[in-house]
Amino acid sequence: MTHSPALEITGLHKAYGDHPVLRGIDLEAPPGSVVALLGPNGAGKTTMVNVASTLIRPDSGTVCVLGHDVVRDAERVREQIGMTGQYSALDSLFTGRENLRLMADLVHLSKVEGRARVDELLERFDLVDAADRPAATYSGGMRRRLDVAMTMIARPRLIFLDEPTTGLDPRSRRAVWDLVREQVAEGVTVFLTTQYLDEADHLADRIAVLDGGRIVASGTSEQLKSQVPGGHLEVRLGSPDDLPAAATALGDAATVDSDALTVTMPYDGEVAQVRSLLSRLEGVDVTTFAVHTPDLDDVFLALTGHAATAETPIDPREPQEAIR
Repeated sequence: MTHSPALEITGLHKAYGDHPVLRGIDLEAPPGSVVALLGPNGAGKTTMVNVASTLIRPDSGTVCVLGHDVVRDAERVREQIGMTGQYSALDSLFTGRENLRLMADLVHLSKVEGRARVDELLERFDLVDAADRPAATYSGGMRRRLDVAMTMIARPRLIFLDEPTTGLDPRSRRAVWDLVREQVAEGVTVFLTTQYLDEADHLADRIAVLDGGRIVASGTSEQLKSQVPGGHLEVRLGSPDDLPAAATALGDAATVDSDALTVTMPYDGEVAQVRSLLSRLEGVDVTTFAVHTPDLDDVFLALTGHAATAETPIDPREPQEAIR
């Protein structure tokens, strides 16, 4: 049995005035998965989220959320999605409980159902002890947890998380990651935008790299890493006397560093190559052995020619046309 994508983007174009931001985007998010959109600041990640969540109109192309077109069926789309943006949507003067009750009212839950849902989410997001304190007193991690809890009030089937961990400390970031995994385990689809490469690596089933308004690569983390050269095997030897024997055993592909007492050779990712290397070094005093593979930093640099934190700012004064 085949399932239609939770999110399907085809030929999406969007410009602000004379500045094109999205130039023919094609992207899918399967149900119950995490799809990460990776790109530097200003690359168009938030614009894509705003189009897919019905906040702005595309110039051309189609975007379907759970089978509904975001322009023709905007109301149906809004009924089934949740969104946590880059900036907190909390009322700082309200308590955590009051923020959640407000959201329950906005999605038309009954008073009884709303109270039960608020209590459930306070418990689930570890906010019970702080529930009746003003949100202004919350730490950054607590505010983000409350933000995500508000997104979950209506039990959305697709959640947009737009750079949800920007500015958080490592412990708070991992807490948000755990929340994402919990939602996916329950069948929710998550569309995540981030400029943190490790975040995409830890969370995403599939990753799309956005640069210059286009998707320049997509696939699993391992598929993307396999496209980038640079993997190598490294052995550290016990004595300088072992260097000639190790270099001879490994052949012309080996690189010897006599100061560090290491020998390295290119690695293609196959286990058989590791076995072969170790067998050829039998009798040589090897003290450590390491496998180095490209990471997403290498992938991003190879694909775009710049680091993932590069700035490509968009003029924030450009108008955004809401879908009515």
